[in-house]
Amino acid sequence: MTKLYELGMPIPQPISLGLCENTQQVLMVLAWREGEDAEGVLPTLSLQEQYKLGVWSGQILKDIHSLPTSNTLEDWHLRFNRKLDRNIKRYLDCKVSFPKDDKMLSYLKDNRHRLNHRPQCFQHGDYHTGNMVISENGNLSIIDFNRWDAGDPWEEFNRIVWSAKVSPEFATGQLHGYFGGVPPLDFFYLLAFYMASNTLSAIPWALSFSENEIRVMISQSQDILNWFEDMKNPVPSWYFDPPLYTGVK
Repeated sequence: MTKLYELGMPIPQPISLGLCENTQQVLMVLAWREGEDAEGVLPTLSLQEQYKLGVWSGQILKDIHSLPTSNTLEDWHLRFNRKLDRNIKRYLDCKVSFPKDDKMLSYLKDNRHRLNHRPQCFQHGDYHTGNMVISENGNLSIIDFNRWDAGDPWEEFNRIVWSAKVSPEFATGQLHGYFGGVPPLDFFYLLAFYMASNTLSAIPWALSFSENEIRVMISQSQDILNWFEDMKNPVPSWYFDPPLYTGVK
Protein backbone atom coordinates (compact mmCIF):
# COMPACT_ATOMS: atom_id res chain seq x y z
CA MET A 1 0.00 0.00 0.00
CA THR A 2 2.92 2.34 0.71
CA LYS A 3 4.31 1.71 -2.77
CA LEU A 4 0.91 2.37 -4.34
CA TYR A 5 0.39 5.52 -2.31
CA GLU A 6 3.83 6.81 -3.34
CA LEU A 7 2.80 6.24 -6.96
CA GLY A 8 -0.09 8.63 -6.39
CA MET A 9 -2.86 6.07 -6.19
CA PRO A 10 -6.11 7.30 -4.53
CA ILE A 11 -5.92 4.94 -1.56
CA PRO A 12 -5.67 5.51 2.21
CA GLN A 13 -2.22 6.71 3.24
CA PRO A 14 -0.48 4.00 5.32
CA ILE A 15 0.70 5.41 8.64
CA SER A 16 1.84 2.49 10.78
CA LEU A 17 1.77 -1.29 11.08
CA GLY A 18 2.49 -3.43 14.11
CA LEU A 19 1.29 -5.91 16.71
CA CYS A 20 -1.21 -4.94 19.37
CA GLU A 21 0.34 -5.03 22.84
CA ASN A 22 0.27 -8.49 24.49
CA THR A 23 -1.55 -10.02 21.48
CA GLN A 24 -0.74 -11.47 18.10
CA GLN A 25 -3.29 -9.25 16.36
CA VAL A 26 -2.01 -6.89 13.71
CA LEU A 27 -2.88 -3.21 13.94
CA MET A 28 -2.78 -1.14 10.76
CA VAL A 29 -3.35 2.61 10.93
CA LEU A 30 -4.45 4.36 7.74
CA ALA A 31 -5.44 7.93 6.92
CA TRP A 32 -9.14 8.49 6.25
CA ARG A 33 -10.40 8.84 2.66
CA GLU A 34 -13.39 11.15 2.42
CA GLY A 35 -16.44 9.89 0.56
CA GLU A 36 -19.53 7.71 0.54
CA ASP A 37 -19.82 4.09 -0.56
CA ALA A 38 -19.70 3.97 -4.35
CA GLU A 39 -22.50 1.42 -4.55
CA GLY A 40 -24.81 3.95 -2.92
CA VAL A 41 -23.64 7.00 -4.85
CA LEU A 42 -23.49 5.57 -8.39
CA PRO A 43 -27.27 5.14 -8.90
CA THR A 44 -27.73 8.86 -8.14
CA LEU A 45 -25.39 9.90 -10.97
CA SER A 46 -25.98 10.21 -14.69
CA LEU A 47 -25.11 7.21 -16.85
CA GLN A 48 -22.21 9.15 -18.34
CA GLU A 49 -20.82 9.96 -14.88
CA GLN A 50 -21.15 6.30 -13.89
CA TYR A 51 -19.25 5.26 -16.99
CA LYS A 52 -16.49 7.85 -16.41
CA LEU A 53 -15.97 6.66 -12.84
CA GLY A 54 -15.83 3.09 -14.14
CA VAL A 55 -13.12 4.08 -16.61
CA TRP A 56 -11.21 5.72 -13.76
CA SER A 57 -11.53 2.58 -11.60
CA GLY A 58 -10.14 0.48 -14.46
CA GLN A 59 -7.16 2.79 -14.88
CA ILE A 60 -6.48 2.64 -11.14
CA LEU A 61 -6.64 -1.16 -11.21
CA LYS A 62 -4.16 -1.25 -14.10
CA ASP A 63 -1.75 0.79 -11.97
CA ILE A 64 -2.29 -1.49 -8.97
CA HIS A 65 -1.38 -4.44 -11.18
CA SER A 66 1.88 -2.73 -12.16
CA LEU A 67 3.41 -3.89 -8.87
CA PRO A 68 5.53 -6.99 -9.53
CA THR A 69 5.40 -10.18 -7.49
CA SER A 70 8.05 -12.57 -6.25
CA ASN A 71 9.77 -14.65 -8.91
CA THR A 72 9.37 -17.68 -6.64
CA LEU A 73 5.58 -17.94 -7.09
CA GLU A 74 4.29 -21.27 -8.32
CA ASP A 75 2.96 -21.27 -11.89
CA TRP A 76 -0.54 -19.85 -12.00
CA HIS A 77 -2.22 -22.81 -13.68
CA LEU A 78 -0.97 -25.09 -10.90
CA ARG A 79 -2.08 -22.70 -8.16
CA PHE A 80 -5.52 -21.99 -9.55
CA ASN A 81 -6.35 -25.52 -10.70
CA ARG A 82 -5.73 -26.67 -7.14
CA LYS A 83 -8.02 -23.91 -5.84
CA LEU A 84 -10.64 -24.78 -8.45
CA ASP A 85 -10.58 -28.47 -7.49
CA ARG A 86 -11.15 -27.42 -3.89
CA ASN A 87 -14.02 -25.10 -4.84
CA ILE A 88 -15.74 -27.79 -6.89
CA LYS A 89 -15.38 -30.42 -4.18
CA ARG A 90 -16.71 -28.14 -1.45
CA TYR A 91 -19.67 -27.18 -3.62
CA LEU A 92 -20.54 -30.76 -4.54
CA ASP A 93 -20.20 -31.84 -0.89
CA CYS A 94 -22.43 -29.12 0.53
CA LYS A 95 -26.19 -29.52 0.91
CA VAL A 96 -27.16 -26.54 -1.25
CA SER A 97 -27.06 -26.26 -5.04
CA PHE A 98 -28.34 -23.77 -7.59
CA PRO A 99 -30.32 -24.36 -10.80
CA LYS A 100 -28.31 -25.20 -13.92
CA ASP A 101 -25.07 -25.62 -12.00
CA ASP A 102 -24.07 -28.22 -14.59
CA LYS A 103 -23.60 -25.38 -17.08
CA MET A 104 -20.92 -23.78 -14.91
CA LEU A 105 -19.28 -27.07 -14.04
CA SER A 106 -19.04 -28.01 -17.72
CA TYR A 107 -17.65 -24.58 -18.64
CA LEU A 108 -14.97 -24.86 -15.97
CA LYS A 109 -14.00 -28.34 -17.16
CA ASP A 110 -13.75 -27.26 -20.79
CA ASN A 111 -11.75 -24.07 -20.19
CA ARG A 112 -9.06 -25.03 -17.68
CA HIS A 113 -6.47 -24.79 -20.44
CA ARG A 114 -6.92 -21.00 -20.47
CA LEU A 115 -5.02 -20.82 -17.17
CA ASN A 116 -1.77 -21.82 -18.86
CA HIS A 117 0.98 -19.20 -19.23
CA ARG A 118 -0.93 -16.48 -17.36
CA PRO A 119 1.18 -13.74 -15.71
CA GLN A 120 0.92 -12.86 -12.03
CA CYS A 121 0.90 -9.53 -10.23
CA PHE A 122 -0.13 -7.85 -6.99
CA GLN A 123 -3.92 -7.97 -6.53
CA HIS A 124 -6.24 -5.82 -4.43
CA GLY A 125 -8.19 -9.02 -3.79
CA ASP A 126 -11.72 -7.64 -3.51
CA TYR A 127 -12.06 -4.99 -6.21
CA HIS A 128 -15.67 -3.83 -6.57
CA THR A 129 -17.92 -0.87 -5.79
CA GLY A 130 -18.38 -2.01 -2.18
CA ASN A 131 -14.70 -1.22 -1.57
CA MET A 132 -14.70 2.17 -3.26
CA VAL A 133 -15.79 5.59 -2.06
CA ILE A 134 -16.78 8.70 -4.01
CA SER A 135 -16.18 12.13 -2.49
CA GLU A 136 -18.50 15.15 -2.76
CA ASN A 137 -16.38 16.54 -5.60
CA GLY A 138 -16.60 13.26 -7.51
CA ASN A 139 -13.20 11.77 -6.74
CA LEU A 140 -12.90 7.99 -6.51
CA SER A 141 -10.85 6.22 -3.83
CA ILE A 142 -10.06 2.52 -3.33
CA ILE A 143 -10.18 1.07 0.19
CA ASP A 144 -10.05 -2.30 2.01
CA PHE A 145 -6.85 -3.98 0.87
CA ASN A 146 -7.11 -6.65 3.58
CA ARG A 147 -7.67 -9.44 1.02
CA TRP A 148 -4.62 -8.58 -1.10
CA ASP A 149 -3.02 -11.44 -2.96
CA ALA A 150 -0.87 -12.27 -5.96
CA GLY A 151 -2.20 -13.90 -9.10
CA ASP A 152 -3.50 -13.50 -12.63
CA PRO A 153 -4.43 -9.83 -13.11
CA TRP A 154 -7.59 -10.88 -14.96
CA GLU A 155 -8.77 -12.92 -11.98
CA GLU A 156 -9.22 -9.59 -10.18
CA PHE A 157 -12.40 -9.05 -12.21
CA ASN A 158 -14.20 -11.98 -10.56
CA ARG A 159 -15.82 -9.46 -8.20
CA ILE A 160 -17.17 -7.27 -11.00
CA VAL A 161 -20.46 -9.10 -10.51
CA TRP A 162 -21.21 -6.71 -7.62
CA SER A 163 -20.33 -3.63 -9.67
CA ALA A 164 -22.39 -4.75 -12.68
CA LYS A 165 -25.45 -5.22 -10.46
CA VAL A 166 -25.11 -1.63 -9.24
CA SER A 167 -24.20 -0.06 -12.59
CA PRO A 168 -23.58 -1.81 -15.93
CA GLU A 169 -22.17 1.51 -17.14
CA PHE A 170 -19.59 1.55 -14.35
CA ALA A 171 -18.64 -2.10 -14.96
CA THR A 172 -18.28 -1.54 -18.70
CA GLY A 173 -16.25 1.60 -18.10
CA GLN A 174 -13.95 -0.34 -15.79
CA LEU A 175 -13.12 -2.78 -18.59
CA HIS A 176 -12.55 0.02 -21.11
CA GLY A 177 -10.38 1.94 -18.65
CA TYR A 178 -8.28 -1.10 -17.79
CA PHE A 179 -7.69 -2.19 -21.39
CA GLY A 180 -7.63 1.27 -22.93
CA GLY A 181 -10.55 0.26 -25.13
CA VAL A 182 -12.31 -2.98 -26.01
CA PRO A 183 -10.97 -6.02 -24.08
CA PRO A 184 -9.66 -9.00 -26.08
CA LEU A 185 -11.95 -12.01 -26.48
CA ASP A 186 -9.51 -14.14 -24.44
CA PHE A 187 -10.24 -11.91 -21.47
CA PHE A 188 -13.97 -12.55 -21.63
CA TYR A 189 -13.46 -16.32 -21.69
CA LEU A 190 -11.39 -16.06 -18.51
CA LEU A 191 -13.80 -13.55 -16.97
CA ALA A 192 -16.61 -16.12 -17.28
CA PHE A 193 -14.26 -18.81 -15.95
CA TYR A 194 -13.21 -16.89 -12.85
CA MET A 195 -16.75 -15.73 -12.10
CA ALA A 196 -18.01 -19.32 -12.37
CA SER A 197 -15.32 -20.57 -10.00
CA ASN A 198 -16.09 -17.79 -7.54
CA THR A 199 -19.80 -18.62 -7.71
CA LEU A 200 -19.19 -22.23 -6.72
CA SER A 201 -17.06 -21.21 -3.74
CA ALA A 202 -19.66 -18.66 -2.60
CA ILE A 203 -22.33 -21.28 -1.84
CA PRO A 204 -20.39 -23.23 0.85
CA TRP A 205 -19.15 -19.89 2.22
CA ALA A 206 -22.74 -18.63 2.61
CA LEU A 207 -23.73 -21.75 4.56
CA SER A 208 -21.70 -20.55 7.54
CA PHE A 209 -23.62 -17.28 7.69
CA SER A 210 -27.37 -17.12 7.16
CA GLU A 211 -30.27 -18.18 4.97
CA ASN A 212 -30.30 -14.68 3.51
CA GLU A 213 -26.67 -14.98 2.39
CA ILE A 214 -27.48 -18.31 0.75
CA ARG A 215 -30.38 -16.73 -1.14
CA VAL A 216 -28.15 -13.85 -2.25
CA MET A 217 -25.52 -16.20 -3.62
CA ILE A 218 -28.03 -18.43 -5.39
CA SER A 219 -29.60 -15.33 -6.93
CA GLN A 220 -26.16 -14.18 -8.03
CA SER A 221 -25.51 -17.54 -9.68
CA GLN A 222 -28.64 -17.08 -11.79
CA ASP A 223 -27.61 -13.55 -12.73
CA ILE A 224 -24.27 -14.86 -13.98
CA LEU A 225 -25.88 -17.69 -15.93
CA ASN A 226 -28.23 -15.17 -17.54
CA TRP A 227 -25.43 -12.74 -18.35
CA PHE A 228 -23.42 -15.46 -20.10
CA GLU A 229 -26.43 -17.18 -21.72
CA ASP A 230 -25.94 -20.38 -19.70
CA MET A 231 -22.17 -20.09 -20.26
CA LYS A 232 -22.57 -20.19 -24.05
CA ASN A 233 -21.48 -16.58 -24.61
CA PRO A 234 -18.29 -15.36 -22.86
CA VAL A 235 -19.29 -11.69 -23.25
CA PRO A 236 -21.72 -10.74 -20.44
CA SER A 237 -25.00 -9.13 -21.51
CA TRP A 238 -24.41 -6.01 -19.38
CA TYR A 239 -21.28 -5.11 -21.36
CA PHE A 240 -21.71 -2.69 -24.24
CA ASP A 241 -19.30 -2.16 -27.09
CA PRO A 242 -18.07 0.12 -28.56
CA PRO A 243 -17.77 2.61 -25.68
CA LEU A 244 -21.05 4.47 -25.26
CA TYR A 245 -19.41 7.74 -24.29
CA THR A 246 -16.48 8.74 -26.46
CA GLY A 247 -13.74 11.11 -25.45
CA VAL A 248 -13.61 9.87 -21.83
CA LYS A 249 -10.12 9.97 -20.33
